[in-house]
Amino acid sequence: MDFRIGFGEDAHRLEMGRPLVIGGVEVESEHGAAAHSDGDVLLHALSDALLSSLALGDIGFYFPPSNPDFKNLDSADIVRRVLALLREHGPLAISNIAIVVTLDRPKLGPYRERIQRNVASLLSVEAHNVGIGFKTSEGLAEMHIQARATVLLRTAS
Repeated sequence: MDFRIGFGEDAHRLEMGRPLVIGGVEVESEHGAAAHSDGDVLLHALSDALLSSLALGDIGFYFPPSNPDFKNLDSADIVRRVLALLREHGPLAISNIAIVVTLDRPKLGPYRERIQRNVASLLSVEAHNVGIGFKTSEGLAEMHIQARATVLLRTAS
């Protein structure tokens, strides 16, 4: 058995009047991510982590913001397409995922289980294989949201 580790990161400026979507879950907030797609930083970082595990680039290559076809794209679709790309490289299994989202407001703790279950379902893994953490910037980036993700994949040797 062979293991592959991937890392991904994403950040967006927050803007009044946009929906705030994290891990495919809409979070009650006056501000949401300013982005070409739905701006789900968690799913974007996760997608980049999955791609980087096999040295396949990043989502900007596959879903460039300059392409109008991807305007307001649901980030769950990005994850599904990335998973399809990974399947082309042989049998892979997700061992675990660790994701940290940095956001000052609103507090995300009440959404943790819904986000964890949603990400696990999207990846077809058990929820206990998806670690979700939340941090604040301690006021350093109040109008900003960021996510970092790592993934450990098992491959058949």
